[in-house]
Amino acid sequence: MELTDKIRSSLGILLISRIARSLAAGMLAIAFPYLVLNDLHLSPLFLGSIFALATLATAILGLFFGLITDLWGRRNTLILATFLLPLSSFLLWFSNATPILFISAILGGFSATGSLAGGGIGGTVQPIQNTVLADLTPKEKRTFYYSAFAFLNGIAAAIGTVFVKFIAAKEVFLLAGMISLLGTVILFFMYTPDIKGKFRKLESKFVIGKFTLTGLLNGVSQGLITPFMIPFFIIVYKLPENSMSTFTFISGVIAASSLLIAPYADKKYGFVKSITYSRAISIIMLVILPLVKFLPLALFIYFITPALRVLAVPIQQTAITTLVEENERGRALGINQVVRLTGSSIATELSGSLFSTPFIAVPFYLYALVTGANIYLYKIFFAKEERLRTP
Repeated sequence: MELTDKIRSSLGILLISRIARSLAAGMLAIAFPYLVLNDLHLSPLFLGSIFALATLATAILGLFFGLITDLWGRRNTLILATFLLPLSSFLLWFSNATPILFISAILGGFSATGSLAGGGIGGTVQPIQNTVLADLTPKEKRTFYYSAFAFLNGIAAAIGTVFVKFIAAKEVFLLAGMISLLGTVILFFMYTPDIKGKFRKLESKFVIGKFTLTGLLNGVSQGLITPFMIPFFIIVYKLPENSMSTFTFISGVIAASSLLIAPYADKKYGFVKSITYSRAISIIMLVILPLVKFLPLALFIYFITPALRVLAVPIQQTAITTLVEENERGRALGINQVVRLTGSSIATELSGSLFSTPFIAVPFYLYALVTGANIYLYKIFFAKEERLRTP
């Protein structure tokens, strides 16, 4: 595929849109849990319920948008899905009533099921973004583009977490809504290839099935821990919002920077080994976290773990878009997301209840078991897929 001026322009528009959404997501990742836990004095169980419901809703919406992006068209679907984040932010600016908390979390995807570098807020739009990016880039350079976009995405999100320190609590949601709305409007000027599939035909069903099973366990592991990393420091170490925003910025920058390693890891180790090495180290880190009540060590783990989680994500995205037929990519990514986030939703609800008890360490141990099982499945399903490695 040749990168024409039209394609380069579209890639630039997609990048600007993602950066705008990531700035807003970084602000919301800090502001929302502090709003629930500190300002409204609600429990971690309540926050976990919001995250769990938002995760499940994101899964359903992600599947819906993944289906229609193959059938209705890429750009129209992307614009519609992208509009949900500014809408949810404006709702929170308007009211903090309990129904609004749930509605906003559902529409905006405030499920925090991934690190900020991995797109942990507004996840409904991810299957479409990844589909469009695959459509616009050649296979041999796709991991590079996924890595570069995710890196800038993560840096923008990290910067967004710092904005919270300088903005009044209520105005955070207004500013996040305005910035993310910009990321929606700009998409009207974007070109996307006219690629459509047939609703009743799915040639890549066996490959999709493999990614669905690994995605399920991946979602469970994320749901157990990721939504509660910030609440963990609020509950255990009583960190104030200003300090937490600084630490989240550092963690976000490190996670984003790790994405730049992905193309090199892809060439040297391939898909399966990259996931195995990075996720195995994350198991060790997260088992240690609740055992040692020592803030510097806890912060070190918080800085490093998101990087380990997201490092192989661009390689994984390249793998699924390479093995799946191009007119089925939207559905493949949508199905993968609905299963991943459904598992994450159930796990988040479980962790929310455990974080309200003395058994706050249990989710970390469960994470180790689930992630270990997930690594094993990746080895069984994909170890022989040589064409997953970037040439």
